[in-house]
Amino acid sequence: MKTCDINDQEWDVEKGLPRGVAVVDLGGDGGGGNDDDGHGHGGNSSDNPIAQNNNCCDNTDDGVHGKQRLDGGGGNSKSTGGGGGGRARGAVCVAVKVIVAAAAFTVTCAFVWYTMGLPFLLQVVAVAIIAFVASGGYKFIYLVYRTAPRDIRALCRFYYFLYTAKKLGKKNWTVADVFKHNIVKNNPHKVLFVFEDKEWTALQVEEYSNKVANAMLERGFKKGDVVGLLMENRPEFVGIWLGMSKVGIVSALINYNQRLVSLVHSIKVANCMGLIYGSELSSDIDDIKNDLDNGIKLFKWSSTSPPTNDGTYLNHILDKASPSAPNPPEKPGYNDKLLYIYTSGTTGYPKAAIITNVRYIFIAGAYAYQVGLKYSDRFYTPLPLYHTAAGIMCIGQSLLYGCTTVIRKKFSASGYFQDVSKYNCTAAQYIGEMCRYILATPPKADDTNHKLRIIFGNGLKPQIWKEFVSRFNVPRVAEFYGSTEGNANIANTDNTFGAIGFVSRLIPSIYPISIIRVNPETCEPIRNAEGLCTRCNPGEPGVIVGKIISTNPSRQFLGYVNNEESQKKVVRDVFDKGDAAFLSGDLLVADEWGYLYFKDRTGDTFRWKGENVSTAEVEGVVSNIAGYRDCVVYGVEVPNSEGRAGMAAIVDKDNTLDVSTLSTGLQKALPSYARPLFIRKLNEVEMTGTYKLKKLDLQRDGYDIGRVKDQLYFYNSKGIYQELTSEAYSDILSGKIRL
Repeated sequence: MKTCDINDQEWDVEKGLPRGVAVVDLGGDGGGGNDDDGHGHGGNSSDNPIAQNNNCCDNTDDGVHGKQRLDGGGGNSKSTGGGGGGRARGAVCVAVKVIVAAAAFTVTCAFVWYTMGLPFLLQVVAVAIIAFVASGGYKFIYLVYRTAPRDIRALCRFYYFLYTAKKLGKKNWTVADVFKHNIVKNNPHKVLFVFEDKEWTALQVEEYSNKVANAMLERGFKKGDVVGLLMENRPEFVGIWLGMSKVGIVSALINYNQRLVSLVHSIKVANCMGLIYGSELSSDIDDIKNDLDNGIKLFKWSSTSPPTNDGTYLNHILDKASPSAPNPPEKPGYNDKLLYIYTSGTTGYPKAAIITNVRYIFIAGAYAYQVGLKYSDRFYTPLPLYHTAAGIMCIGQSLLYGCTTVIRKKFSASGYFQDVSKYNCTAAQYIGEMCRYILATPPKADDTNHKLRIIFGNGLKPQIWKEFVSRFNVPRVAEFYGSTEGNANIANTDNTFGAIGFVSRLIPSIYPISIIRVNPETCEPIRNAEGLCTRCNPGEPGVIVGKIISTNPSRQFLGYVNNEESQKKVVRDVFDKGDAAFLSGDLLVADEWGYLYFKDRTGDTFRWKGENVSTAEVEGVVSNIAGYRDCVVYGVEVPNSEGRAGMAAIVDKDNTLDVSTLSTGLQKALPSYARPLFIRKLNEVEMTGTYKLKKLDLQRDGYDIGRVKDQLYFYNSKGIYQELTSEAYSDILSGKIRL
């Protein structure tokens, strides 16, 4: 096994995990202050910012006991071992755990019997018995000891959320109904949104959205119509789509970074009958007006006072609209469409995923229950509101539970923790690319002068995880995995280092998500003699799939507006003839306890020198050595060579990237087969709304010196990156230079 030293961790390139370090537990009290529910939130040792209480009976929310910690405990002056007193306390702790586990198991069985029926319970018990026998008995007992607390807690939280969601379903409430009856009615003056120091109360949001609903009704829109929404981040963005939802209009949330052909595509693929856009994007709309359908109605919205004689501005229309609740001819319901949210479009045109009211509630609610978000939390999001992460998982906490959300217009690396501190936020949202930018900023007081108890998001790479939480004094990371359209969604609920979530090894049928063997290049499932898919063993990479159950809102796959694209994401005859599952397209690996770790996207993994190379893992290493710059790694064909050689495109707008230092760093950090053999310095870069580089065009360009105007380098026989000249390019093609 080839390893490398990254951030003082021994890094396993093949598995993407620091070896021997499974968990960083930052959720204990550790001497810090307590939240209102009694759980610790941010107590730290003065010598070690992430040292924690290691008492076996502490009140931490880690879910798995006896696990390794990054810094070996500390933070508590009491000794947990040594002498008879320590052994006695340890014995008592074990006895208490056994009793609590037995009681919890009994209660859980009774609850599953009551909610799911006796046949389902018997099936679960049968699976557990088979697992017990297959594992040799004692291994199963240890597995129960290690994972049962985590699994039982997650199960209880999930079923409690299902109970609340079913009540909403019986009332046929939409997101707007939940907001009106549970938030506005009970706490109308609660501040929901903070934007550029202006506060919006629940009542203000309600009245603004009512104006939007009444205005759109007056202009002839009805239930089922689709209206595109193209605006930068601000509370009015939420108020507009919420208002349209009250009369059954589906809002297509379009990426405001799109231009020309891709913008026209997003409008047309959703069959938009109207388009509301911010005045700051007027020139983009002017460029495509002739390409839009003649019947589409355009409404311009301005953050400043618009011209009084221009009736096309939505501002003037809303000024005249009633703030009273609308009375549509046909009221929308729990299962009706609410939004279209587009995929990021890193490998082609964005696809419009269908979000119903019930799906919105499940995405925002289930995650909040699982990771322990609170009514008292103040959220911070600089992410674009047209995506699921900010638009549902964060804004949903305000609309469904009445939490305060601080919205920033656009992400600023230097302003991230400054805002968190200024607005007293306790929960902040991230995506992994943002964390790199924040780490690259100079240290300042606001780095740790905050009240954060949790950050949540996806894509925080293990290579920078430890450094990030240590430098910024982050008590807890709640990483999640999922896609807008998919049903294979999981969450890291217990702060396990590097994990994106877990599946139960004891009762896997409770939450039917599996990792199956596939061809990593084609994503085609590898089937057995019976034509069914095969599950991966722990440590074996595969694609995560979620079983589709049309009658269960958490297991549905609603797909895209384009049904052909939807069918590409469904795999059939998975574990039984006739069943179906959502095929995520992401390669994951599970450890022996059921924790899942992201490995790569299928199609991004390439093979070189007989070895499979994960682009995601190499990107993390290259970015670290290059000073946390944006980079993307992909495979390119080399004549007379088998497989694809690695190539890294690195953003270097100011031409300060030291290629020599990069050569030395990659030699130490990566095995020979994983090192990029070509480097491209990017002067200009096109990115998605979630700060990802668009890989497809870069891959097409390859290292073709005739197509690429940026500086190119190749890894020569001396082990350094040498500039790729026309002569060297010809020698590589002819085989004179062998890589």
